[in-house]
Amino acid sequence: MTTMPGKVAVIGAGDIGCGWAALCASAGWPVTVFDASAHGLERAAAEVPRRTRALVALERATQGIVERGLLEFTQARSLLQAVQDADWVIEAIPEDAIAKQKLFGSIEQVTGPDTLLTSSSSGIPPAEIFARCRRQDRCLVAHPLNPPELIPLIEVVPAARTSAAAVVRAQEYLRALGRMPILLKKPIPGYVVGRITAAVWRQCIDLVLEGVIDVDQLDRAVSLGPALGWAAAGPHLTYHLAAGDGGVTLFLQELLGSFESWWAQLATWQRLEPEQQRALIQSIERAYKSNIEQLRAARDRRLGAILRVLEQARTA
Repeated sequence: MTTMPGKVAVIGAGDIGCGWAALCASAGWPVTVFDASAHGLERAAAEVPRRTRALVALERATQGIVERGLLEFTQARSLLQAVQDADWVIEAIPEDAIAKQKLFGSIEQVTGPDTLLTSSSSGIPPAEIFARCRRQDRCLVAHPLNPPELIPLIEVVPAARTSAAAVVRAQEYLRALGRMPILLKKPIPGYVVGRITAAVWRQCIDLVLEGVIDVDQLDRAVSLGPALGWAAAGPHLTYHLAAGDGGVTLFLQELLGSFESWWAQLATWQRLEPEQQRALIQSIERAYKSNIEQLRAARDRRLGAILRVLEQARTA
């Protein structure tokens, strides 16, 4: 049985890094955050406690454990101070392959030989991220969704030289945090979640830009339509169940022709031109005039409620 980390170091204090830190603190784990930007560290000092305590209100954590974790939450003044004695280092800097390579090259020089190193990259192949590391056996991607402290799914993407022991250890850490890791059998740019969301979002953008539907109505169509079914069953199981006792065989017999005709008409563009970007931004800002913090809080309340219901149903 893997011993839980005595210290977690999160490198990068953006939304993902603060979310990782909040998640670890909510479990009572000692966590240290470092960011090369003084502004980033200052933000983390306020944002991590706020997001950690918000988990109590959302019924995702217990207050006593949260406060214990926050007592051991620190901001490091240097990379060395952050990763020294860490059992697990989580990289959460912006999506820049060269910057990640340089960072892991530096991290490897100042961590112990048994420290687990994970990247939060959303789609860069792990062999590229860890190219400068001599000890790639302990390196892998653990990609969270935003916000990491709420959405439980984590994509685990090993590199070719990642050891089986490191994969098991990472999964055990993640499960101890209440996460649900999925293991990719081979790396692919964008991983699984990124490729699915990129395909769906492209079609959503296209429907808005083509004047078929407004942004708020589109978001409602997704969140109260297929997203609900997929939250309960995922796309394959949803269609397997859709044709009754005939299962997916009958579904394909009856509806594959319709899907093929739609596939032939779906958006295939690979670039959003500047004028399209401006039109999309205007459409989204026109649809959501409210304060970003208010929208985020409402989103988090809905996520918390959905997760509670799903967990109750799973237990039952």
